[in-house]
Amino acid sequence: MGCFFSKRRKAEESRPESEEEQPKQYSWDQREKVDPKDYMFSGLKDETVGRLPGKVAGQQFLIQDCENCNIYIFDHSATITIDDCTNCIIFLGPVKGSVFFRNCRDCKCTLACQQFRVRDCRKLEVFLCCATQPIIESSTNIKFGCFQWYYPELAFQFKDAGLSIFNNTWSNIHDFTPVSGELNWSLLPEDAAVQDYVPVPTTEELKAVRVSTEANKSIVPISRGQRQKTSDESCLVVLFAGDYTIANARKLIDEMVGKHFFLVQTKEVSMKPEDAQRVFREKAPDFLPLLNKGPVIALEFNGDGAVEGCQHIVNEIFNGTKMFVSENKEKASGDVDSFYNFADIQMGI
Repeated sequence: MGCFFSKRRKAEESRPESEEEQPKQYSWDQREKVDPKDYMFSGLKDETVGRLPGKVAGQQFLIQDCENCNIYIFDHSATITIDDCTNCIIFLGPVKGSVFFRNCRDCKCTLACQQFRVRDCRKLEVFLCCATQPIIESSTNIKFGCFQWYYPELAFQFKDAGLSIFNNTWSNIHDFTPVSGELNWSLLPEDAAVQDYVPVPTTEELKAVRVSTEANKSIVPISRGQRQKTSDESCLVVLFAGDYTIANARKLIDEMVGKHFFLVQTKEVSMKPEDAQRVFREKAPDFLPLLNKGPVIALEFNGDGAVEGCQHIVNEIFNGTKMFVSENKEKASGDVDSFYNFADIQMGI
């Protein structure tokens, strides 16, 4: 009986040189190589540049040392850092992590992200969707408005970035370095049109993205945020998870705004039974079975007659759809405070 190993050795010795054993191929060896230059705009001047949907696909991106440029990132990304840019117009699609501006001035921007931070900047105008509290540091003359933008791929990019269009704290700014008697940030005029700040691109390549800056088409609902309320009467509406929840929320917003009520703020968050007891009080048993289906969407409307107006629309258009609507204007303020206090604590705001 021959030795197994001696047979294998003889076979290896008799193998032609052209058939030498090739190194093993692993899945990570076969991944497409990432060229950092594809995820960077650096040292540009007087140019219009961008990335089309699908070209960034969740990678990190860097923008630095650009002057008098129009920059459009029509895709979702991991993080984006903008350093040392002057007099630039910038659009950033949904960013899963942070957007960080450093040492920039005279820039106009529209962007959506999980975290937003500005340091050592001056004179930025930002139309923002941010899931957490925006932060400025050692910066002056920073102005904020609500994100207002649409193109067909944008809704899917929000999902890919793990962002909700209803979680937007664009106006709840924290200044790490406040100066006594001065305000380093402010809100843009309520009638500010994003097109006047961040216009739609006109180059042939970027025109392929079908952009709209019309307010009623914005993928993110346009809210008043921290602006002074026009009325003492607010109304809370909570929609529960289902196949048409987002569509119903959008329809309700359109109907209420069409009747001249104001959308103050929105939130998408998971609720526990104890949260429901605190917010819905005696009505909680009606809604507890719905909490397991997924996060709820909450909307706050403001204006004289908001509670009655909202109840009428819900009964007329959404009859048969389970929603919580403030019962009367006396209770409505407490409803709003109870819900958003719990939601902000849960989201760490």
